[in-house]
Amino acid sequence: MKIGITGSLSSGKSSVAKILSKKNNILFSADKIVKNLYSNNQFKKKVKKKFKIKKKNIKNEIKSKLLNKELALKELGKLIHPFVRKKMKEFSKKNKKKKIIFFEIPLLIESNLMNFFDFIILVVAPRKNRLNRYLKSGGKKKMFDLLDKNQISPKQKIKYCDYIIVNNKSKNILKKKVHDIILNV
Repeated sequence: MKIGITGSLSSGKSSVAKILSKKNNILFSADKIVKNLYSNNQFKKKVKKKFKIKKKNIKNEIKSKLLNKELALKELGKLIHPFVRKKMKEFSKKNKKKKIIFFEIPLLIESNLMNFFDFIILVVAPRKNRLNRYLKSGGKKKMFDLLDKNQISPKQKIKYCDYIIVNNKSKNILKKKVHDIILNV
């Protein structure tokens, strides 16, 4: 069974994914794939050439170009998303004998990947909570605003999801909500 976990920026997707995959279940994280991609020399060369990146730290320069509107997220996505999709399919194939595998994919709905999953869990939280989490993790408000406005709203995502977790309380309450879903799957 393939279970997708999605939600807006800093909604708590990673926390839900960790809780769900803790009991020897397998987890694919699109964010980890993207993070590793920035250390891939082939990817770095492509990005430097395509977006005229001069600095050694391409991630910081990309952020700067995004914030200064010298680069659109859609352009960057055209390079990143096919790679993530390929890794997702490889992961699924490699783990096809496992009973349950989890996929944490922030842009699952935006990337039209709904048919790939048996169930989809949407993690939502009020914008204020998400912004505070993002800032606590070292992010900047301007980047949060840019990334957040490029995702479709949770109200639009709900129709594609089987379960919704509202993450606006403590970790213990979040764990209880996740365990309630496990009992229904």
